[in-house]
Amino acid sequence: MSDPGTPTFDQLRVFLTVVDTGSFAGAARKLGRATSVISYSIANLELQLGVSLFDRETTKRPQLTDAGRAVLAEARTIANGMGSLRAKVKGLIEGLESEVHLALDVMLPARRVVDALKAFREAYPTVTLRLYVEALGAVTQMVLNRTATVGISGPLDMEIDGIERIGVGFVELVPVAAPSHPLALAGRNPPGAGREHVQLVLTDRSTLTQGWEFAVIGTRTWRLADLGSKHMLLREGIGWGNMPLPMIQEDLDSGRLVRLDMPDCKGGPYRLQAVHRTDSPPGPAASYLIARFESQMAG
Repeated sequence: MSDPGTPTFDQLRVFLTVVDTGSFAGAARKLGRATSVISYSIANLELQLGVSLFDRETTKRPQLTDAGRAVLAEARTIANGMGSLRAKVKGLIEGLESEVHLALDVMLPARRVVDALKAFREAYPTVTLRLYVEALGAVTQMVLNRTATVGISGPLDMEIDGIERIGVGFVELVPVAAPSHPLALAGRNPPGAGREHVQLVLTDRSTLTQGWEFAVIGTRTWRLADLGSKHMLLREGIGWGNMPLPMIQEDLDSGRLVRLDMPDCKGGPYRLQAVHRTDSPPGPAASYLIARFESQMAG
């Protein structure tokens, strides 16, 4: 048996139109062609594929055969892919990015991330998004290295050549521990009490802030590269540390974690900034993301 031929996209479009309109005449009207041309196109398609797509004998209106239903699924996939390709090329011609690489600070509240990405998906369905999650200076490092197009970074109290920064609000950090932890049991702690216990500290994997310490007062520290691991260890009573309030609000409400009263470590706002390279201004899709994160401050 010989292999089936390769149908043209136009033949598949005619086939799909016949299915959608329910008749050859309906497809002819929709496509602005003669019914005989539609019939001829379908006959050629069946000849090329070596199968009958429609049952024309038992009913007046063309009904799909089993083979026709199988071909229909593939034809729709091809048509959808072609539509996506055309939309993407149209965007490229108009200056739209084919993909955006976005680096996010791990402290950024999940609801803000979800809001921005859902809106982005609706606004730019043809743009591929590559998402990275990092801590502290590593977000800006990814933008500097051109790994990321744009980043939402934590505070960097230093000027960095070639980086543009736009404020997008803050997230509240609070010192917490498990209710069984001595700092929680003490209620109000005297200054310096935190130094007597293991402080869990998030590690910056970038070289931008090498040697810097962020809200570290403990002389005994455990360094972690992952905020989720820090969260887990805090709930298990292994040390104390600062955490973004939205991430642990449920733990505070349920009593799994306790907000610590420490005069020398009260927590506070963790500023967030959108960053991009000055020599690579963000295109329409990346600019939309920055604007979306900015707009969240008013919500």
